[in-house]
Amino acid sequence: MRTSLAVFAALWLAAAGALAAEGAAERPPMLVTRHPVSGMSRYHLTARPWKPLAIPRTEYLDRIEGVVRFSVQHQNADGAIIDPFAKKEHQYATPYFAHALGTLLSAGRAKDLLDRGVRAMDWATRCFEADRCDGHRVFYTPALVEALDLYAPHVPAATVEAWRGRLKVEVKALPASGNNWTTYFMKGQWLRAKAGLIDKQLAISEIEHAWTGGQRRRIAAGPWRLYHDEQGHPDSLAVEAVGRGNLLALVEAGYDGPSAAEIRQAAETGTLTSLLLQDPSGQMPANGRTDDHVWGDVGYMLAFEAMAGRAAAAGDLRLAGQCRRAAMLVLRNIDRWRRADGPWAGSYYVTKNRFDPALRVGYQRASQYSNYNGSLMFHLAEAYLARRTETAEEPAPVEIGGYAIALDDAFAAAFANAGGMQMEIDLEGDAALTSMNKDYWCALGVVRFGRVGWDTRLGPSDGGRSGETGLGASFAPTFLDGDKWVRLASVPDRYEGKFSVQFVHPLLVRCAVDYVPRKGGAGPSFRNEFVLTPDGILSTVTRTAGSERWGVTLPLLENDGAPLETSVSAAERIARTAYPGGLVRRSLGEGGTDEQTFIVIAGAAEMTSEPPVRSTYGDLRPVRVTVSEDANRTLIYPRSAGDPAAAAVRDSFRITPGGFASVLGRVEGDLYVGRTSAGGVGKAIDLDGDGNADVTFSETCGFILQLRDGKVTAVEADRGVAAVIQGARVELAAFTPVGLSSR
Repeated sequence: MRTSLAVFAALWLAAAGALAAEGAAERPPMLVTRHPVSGMSRYHLTARPWKPLAIPRTEYLDRIEGVVRFSVQHQNADGAIIDPFAKKEHQYATPYFAHALGTLLSAGRAKDLLDRGVRAMDWATRCFEADRCDGHRVFYTPALVEALDLYAPHVPAATVEAWRGRLKVEVKALPASGNNWTTYFMKGQWLRAKAGLIDKQLAISEIEHAWTGGQRRRIAAGPWRLYHDEQGHPDSLAVEAVGRGNLLALVEAGYDGPSAAEIRQAAETGTLTSLLLQDPSGQMPANGRTDDHVWGDVGYMLAFEAMAGRAAAAGDLRLAGQCRRAAMLVLRNIDRWRRADGPWAGSYYVTKNRFDPALRVGYQRASQYSNYNGSLMFHLAEAYLARRTETAEEPAPVEIGGYAIALDDAFAAAFANAGGMQMEIDLEGDAALTSMNKDYWCALGVVRFGRVGWDTRLGPSDGGRSGETGLGASFAPTFLDGDKWVRLASVPDRYEGKFSVQFVHPLLVRCAVDYVPRKGGAGPSFRNEFVLTPDGILSTVTRTAGSERWGVTLPLLENDGAPLETSVSAAERIARTAYPGGLVRRSLGEGGTDEQTFIVIAGAAEMTSEPPVRSTYGDLRPVRVTVSEDANRTLIYPRSAGDPAAAAVRDSFRITPGGFASVLGRVEGDLYVGRTSAGGVGKAIDLDGDGNADVTFSETCGFILQLRDGKVTAVEADRGVAAVIQGARVELAAFTPVGLSSR
C-alpha cells in the first residue's frame, strides 16, 4: 500500500514500452495497461452512492445548436462572425461556427441555417487561401477540412470543389520547437493529406520534423505525458489539454508516419493522467494561462470521448466506461455556464463567473466572446462525432479516489483524492506577469477543494493574485512580517511548497506540504498536513521555523457577479460561503444548496476578514485565523443539503489517539468509517464503535465497504481473501466487488 509512485511509474513504462515495440510494426498500440499512479484505482466501489448520468448523445447537439443560433445573430453579409464586444471578426470564430453548423446539418438539424453555413464556409476558405485569418491560419485548417464532408451532402459538388481548391494552398510550417500552435499545424496537415488536398509524404515529413524537432520533448519526457506549453511558470494545465488533444486527434485521424506509435503512447498516457486531475464536478484542473475558461473543459471532454472509443474497440470496457463517465461529468458541469438571458441565450460565459463579460473577469488578452464560444461549439461538435459507441458508464477515477501525486516542476502542482474528496495545491505561484494576462494565473497554496456531488467553486475558488496590487489569496499559512501580515499567495517569489505522501487508500489519504523560503531566501517555514476522507479534509498547520505570530488564510468566495451568502464567526469558529437558494443546483435541474464551511478546531480563535482579491471565479475574501495552540487545525467541510450542520460537526469533533471523529465519521490509524462507506488497510474493522470487529479478513488487506444504515451492502479487497462480514463468510477475489444486499 505504501509503494512509491516512482516504482509504479517505472514498471508501467517498461510494460508500455514493450507494448509499443510489439505493435509499432503493424498499428499504433492501444494503451490498456493501468496508469502508473492509479494502482489504487483498480478498485470499483465508490464512497458515496453512485448512478450513471446516462446523458444521450443528442444532448451534444442541443448545446451546439444553442451556440450556433446565438452566433447567427452576429454573422455579417460576408459570412463572418463578428464579436459582440470587439466589434470585428476575431481569430477563428467563423470556421468553428461553420464546422459546428455542418455537424448539426449532418445530424438532420438546423436545416434552416444551411445558407448561413455556406456563407461561413465561403468566407473562411477565402480567408484561408489569402492568409487573412487574424494570425490564426493553422487553427482554421482542422475545422474547415473536417467540414467538407459534413456539407457535401447538402451543397452542389462545385461548391465543395471550390472550397477544396482554396484549402490546397501552401501553409508555411511553424517552428518544430513551437508551443501548441505547432500541434494545430501537425493535425491540419494530416487532415489535408487524408482529404487529398496536399501530398501525403509532404505531410508526414512535416509532422515528423515537428515531432522529433520539438513536440516530443514537450510531452514525452516524463511519466505523466502532459503537454508543456511553456508560456509561463508554472506551466498551464489548461493549455496542456490543447497540445495533448491535438496530438491525440492526429493519431485518431489515422496518422501512420514513423512516430505514430510514440505519439499515440504519449497522448493516451497523458489523457489517463488527466483523469486524475479532473475535479469531481467535471472541471479541468486549475493552474496556468487560460485557467477557468469554459471551452477548456470541453477540450478535456473531447479527449475522454476519443479514449472511450479507443478503449471500447480494444475490449477494455471498464476504461471505456470511466472515460465516458468523465466526459459526461464535463458536459453536466458546463451547463451551469450556459446562458438563457435574452439575446445571449444558448451561448456560454467565457470564464466561470456571472460578471458582465465586458468586464473580462479572468480573461486572458486573447479571450473574446466569439472565439471562445467558437472553440466550445467546435469541440462539442468533435466530441459528438467522436462518440461512436454507447459504452456503459463506470465510476471515474476522480469519484473513486486513492491517489496523491505531484506533477513535474514545470507544472508545480499536486493532487490528492480520497473517496471523491479532492484537493489541488499550487506548489509555486506566478512570480512574474506575462503578456497574456493582467493578473497572475497561479496562487501558491491550496487552490481547490472539491467533492463528488458538490460545487467545487466554493472551495478556495482556484485562488487568485492581483497583478495590480500583488496581493493573493489561497488556503495557506500567513505570518506577521514586521507590522504587516503576509499571505503566502502574495509572495511566490519568496516561497515554494514541497509535497510528500504518507498514506494512500481510496477512502483515506495522508499527505503534506512544507512551505519553505526559496533558495537563498529568509522567512518562517510551515508544514501543512492533510488527512483526506470522503467527508472532508482535516488540515493541520504548524510552524517549523521563525515568526512568532502566524495563522492560516481561509478564502471565501463572496461575489461571482452576484453576492453569495457568507459569514465569519470567531465565536462559532466557522467561516461559511454558499450560493443563495441553491442557485447553481437549480441551473442543473437539481435541488438543495451547497456551502463551503471551514471549521476551526481550537479552544478559541481570532478570525479577521481582509480586503477581497478578485479571482477568475469572483471576489475572494481572505479570512485570517490565528489560534493560541501550536497547531492551527481546520476541518474543510463541503456541505450539501441533508448533511449534518457545521455546528453539529464542530461540537462532535474530537482528536483521538488514532486520528479523529465526529458525526461525519472517524479515522483510526489506517482505517476510516463513514456514513456510506468504510475501509482502509487492516485485518478487521469496527463499524459501530462498540469495540468489537464487525468485519474481519483472513489476512491484512486493502478494502472498501459500502454501507447503508450501518449495514454492509458491498465489499471489495485488493487481494484474494476470506472475509466474515457481520456474521457471514464471503470469499473475495482481488478487485472484484461482491454485493451483499441479498444476504
